[in-house]
Amino acid sequence: MKAPWQPPMVEIRLVDVLEALADPIRLTMVARLSSAGSEKCTDINADTHVHKSTMSHHYRVLREAGVTWTVVQGRERWISLRRADLDALFPGLLDSILGAATLQVQAPTRRD
Repeated sequence: MKAPWQPPMVEIRLVDVLEALADPIRLTMVARLSSAGSEKCTDINADTHVHKSTMSHHYRVLREAGVTWTVVQGRERWISLRRADLDALFPGLLDSILGAATLQVQAPTRRD
């Protein structure tokens, strides 16, 4: 299996990272990876109710934005968060976004 394209650290742009994290499904995937370290893509798929082809799209967006790193081992793809790269380029960004996402999930919704 051919290794997927992934940007080198010097090509990761803030606007691409923010755009990738703007989607609720991708944000959930990143939050899960933040706590798990790395997972097979099939493990992440099992917890979502999203079609396999849609999940492939989300993986590609995250990978090409420089948010995740994909390692191919045989027939499996292991996905991990590029935390060190993101923290070096944009200090505190990932923690702020994940913290805000956690607070939003925990806070009751307000209806006017």
